[in-house]
Formats: sequence, structure tokens, C-alpha cells
Amino acid sequence: MNTLHIVCPHCDTVNRVASDRLPHYPRCGQCKQSLFAGHPLELTGRNFQQHIGRNDIPVVVDFWASWCGPCKMMAPAYAQAAVSLEPQVRLAKLNTEQEQGIAAQFNIRSIPTLIAFKSGREVARMSGAMDAAGIVRWINSNI
Repeated sequence: MNTLHIVCPHCDTVNRVASDRLPHYPRCGQCKQSLFAGHPLELTGRNFQQHIGRNDIPVVVDFWASWCGPCKMMAPAYAQAAVSLEPQVRLAKLNTEQEQGIAAQFNIRSIPTLIAFKSGREVARMSGAMDAAGIVRWINSNI
């Protein structure tokens, strides 16, 4: 049995979970809430590194801004993709207006931009809005 580290989307605690338990809605040992919420996680400067660096499952981050029309159009599709990809992949969002330092660190020049991370490292990047099927296809082909 393989054990994975999964960061809780509610309290940011790192949990050890048997990989065969992922489809059975595991709960956080600290706050007792579900480790998979079925929607993208909001990342901030406070929890970004924890989720990117400590999750053993891939994390895909949507870098977006509230004023961005394509970002707003893609948001429902991204949420739909989260439902179909969890628990194998964690989808997250980072508001580039509120977290300009992180956006600069990853050289975000256009939004929306999706970055796939594995073990804390960037493995793929795509800029531009996509529909849910395109998001799922892009993620599955890059992780």
C-alpha cells in the first residue's frame, strides 16, 4: 500500500493517506473535513508553498484576476474540471491582483495561465481560456 501526503484544503494540515483510500472521501486528521472539496482551492501567499510543495498529487493552479473577462468565462469550466479530476489532481486558483509577488515569481505575463506542479516543480504551463474538456485533456496529457 502506497501512502500519499495530502494537504487539507481547509486547515492546510499535511495528512498521510493510503492511495487506495483516495476515492473514499478521506477526511483531515486535524479538522475532520473532507480532503477533497470538489471545487478549486483558493491559494494565498500564506498557503501557496504548503499546497504546491507538500502534496504528493499534482496541483494545477489557475492564475487569474477579477477584472479578466476570459478568466471569468473559464471559472465554471475550471470548477467542473475539478469535480472530474479529484482526487488524482488538486485544482487551485491564485488571484494575481492580491498575490502579485507569487505571480511575478512564476513570470505570469498573461491570464488566465494554468501551471501544473508535481512535487513542488512546474511541469507544464498553458495560457488562455479553455472549456472543461480542454482543461481535463490538457491536465491529463501533462501530468
